[in-house]
Amino acid sequence: QVQLVESGGGLVQPGGSLRLSCEAPGFLLTDYAVGWFRQVSGKEHEKVACLSYRAGRIVYADAVKGRFTISRDADKNTVYLWMSSLNATDTAVYYCAGRHTSRACDLLGTADYEFWGQGTQVTVSS
Repeated sequence: QVQLVESGGGLVQPGGSLRLSCEAPGFLLTDYAVGWFRQVSGKEHEKVACLSYRAGRIVYADAVKGRFTISRDADKNTVYLWMSSLNATDTAVYYCAGRHTSRACDLLGTADYEFWGQGTQVTVSS
């Protein structure tokens, strides 16, 4: 069973930046599509970015284009979500999720992701 571990959330002022990390101890993320999702209480998961190692594909939701960057560090087996110009609408619990696949991540729906982390809270407030 793949376990994903997120970290890096917290409280940040509007206009600030945060970096979230997603690690998979014992598993090689190079074999996976990895997505970052966020969820506000009472709403469904929203995919904000995804990365497909094998398909070489990176996709962003329109709401975060130009502000968020997803990247990977193969040596550390970690996927990052760099977030900048944060605003109150970015407040949510952020999750990373993975699926063992060579498919491009933008072809995967939320239910297609097999493994999920526990989530990390991001709060944007002055």
